[in-house]
Amino acid sequence: MNIKPPLLTSDPIVQLTWRIAVPASVGMFFNTMFNVVDTLCAGWLSTDALAALSLSFPLFFLFIAIGSGLAQGTTALIANFLGAGDIDHANKVFAQSLLFALVAGVVFSGIGLFIAPTVFILLGASGAYLSETLAYMNVILFGGIFFILSMTLNSALSAQGRTDIYRNLLLMALVANCALNPLLMWGLLGLPALGVAGIALATVIVQIAECVLLWHYLKKEGSFASISIKDLKPDLKILEQIAMQSVPAALNMVTIALGVFVITWFVKQFGKEAVAAIGIATRIEQIVLMPVIGLSTAVLSIVGQSHGAGLRERVRETWRINLLLGVGLMCLGSLLVWVFGRYAVSLFTSNPIVIQHGSDYLTAAMYTLPAYPILFVTVFMMQGLKRPLYGLWIGIYRQVAAPMIIFHLLSFTFCWGLWGIWWGVCVVNWSAALFALGWGWRTVRAGVFVSGSLQTASNPLA
Repeated sequence: MNIKPPLLTSDPIVQLTWRIAVPASVGMFFNTMFNVVDTLCAGWLSTDALAALSLSFPLFFLFIAIGSGLAQGTTALIANFLGAGDIDHANKVFAQSLLFALVAGVVFSGIGLFIAPTVFILLGASGAYLSETLAYMNVILFGGIFFILSMTLNSALSAQGRTDIYRNLLLMALVANCALNPLLMWGLLGLPALGVAGIALATVIVQIAECVLLWHYLKKEGSFASISIKDLKPDLKILEQIAMQSVPAALNMVTIALGVFVITWFVKQFGKEAVAAIGIATRIEQIVLMPVIGLSTAVLSIVGQSHGAGLRERVRETWRINLLLGVGLMCLGSLLVWVFGRYAVSLFTSNPIVIQHGSDYLTAAMYTLPAYPILFVTVFMMQGLKRPLYGLWIGIYRQVAAPMIIFHLLSFTFCWGLWGIWWGVCVVNWSAALFALGWGWRTVRAGVFVSGSLQTASNPLA
C-alpha cells in the first residue's frame, strides 16, 4: 500500500518531527541491534574476536562516514530542490550521487586494504589479535561499496521524509544477520567455519540485499522511478554541487572515526580489556542516542525543504522544537543508564574487568548525553541550510583537537587514568555543544536563506 509522503513545508512541525523521527529512531535501533548481535557473536568466539571488532571500528567507520556524509549532502540538496518545486534537478542530483557513491566505494576500499595492517599495528594489535582483526576487516573492505551505496539510495527517501521504508529494511537486515552470523562463523549446515570473518561476511551480504531492495522500491514506487543507467553519465556541475555539500559532511563524520582512533589510542594503554569495554559501552550509548538520531533526520528533511521554499520562521521553529525534545529525551536516557548501565554491559561479557571499565564509562556518559542533541540537531540544521562547514569545524574540535589535549591532561598529568578519558569525553562534548548552540542561535536569528537551486550563495559552504 502506498503511503502519502508528508508535506514538509506545510504540515505541523511537531507532527512531522514524530512522523519522520520515530521510524528513523526505530530503524536506528534495528541498525544498532545489528551491531549488538555482531558484538555478542564475537564475544561468544573469544575475547580476541571481541577486541578485534572494537579495534576495527575506526576503519570500518570510515565507510559509514563517507556514506553518511554523501547521504546527508544529497538529502539536503534534494530536499532544497523539492521545497523549491524543482523536481528535475532533484532527479539529477540523485542520479549523480549514485555515481559519486560507486566511485568513492571503489577508491576507499582499495585504500583501506592497503593501510589496514599498518593501522592496526599502530593501535597495538599483534599475533592472534592482529590476525583476528584483519580477518574481519578485509571482508568488510571488499564489500565497502555497498555500505556507501545503501545510504545514498536512502537519501532520496529521507529528502521526502519517508523514513519508514528504510526502517522496514533495517528490521529485515537484523533478522537476516541473526540467522547468517551463526551459520557462517560456526559453519552450521555443512558450511565452513569462518570465525570472525563469518560475522563480516554476513554484514556484507545483508548490505548487498539492502541495495537491491532500495533500488527496486525507488524504481517501482518512488518519486525517482524515471532514473536510468544513462543518468549516471557524469555531469560535472552537479557533481561539484554534491561534493560541496557532501565532502564537508563526510569529513565531519570522518572526524568521528578519527575521534575513535584518538580515544582508542589512549584507552589501549590500559589493556585490551579496556578496548573491549569501550566497544561495548559505546554500543549501549548508541542505543540511548537513537531518538536524537531520529530528531536529526527530521531536522535535515524539514529544514532542507523549508529552506528551499524560503520559509525562514519554519526553519527557526524546527530547530527550537527539536532542541527541546532532544534534551528532554536525553535526560530520560541518562536516568536509564544510571539504573541499567552495569547490567547492560554484563550482557556482552562475563569478564569482570571489562564490565567494570564499561560501567565506569557509562557513569560519565550519563552527564554527557544531554549535550548530544544540541550538537546533532544544530549540525543537521546547518546541513539543511547548505552550510556543512559548521559541522566540520565542530567535529575537528570535539573529536580530535580537544580530546588529544584534555585526555592527556586528565589521564596522565592529573593521574586520573581511565577516568580521565571518561570525564574528558564529557568536558569535550559539553564545550562543543555550547559553541554549537551559539552558532545555531546566530544563524536562525539572522535568517539568511536562499531558494533551492543549483545557483547557490556566493559562498555555499560558509
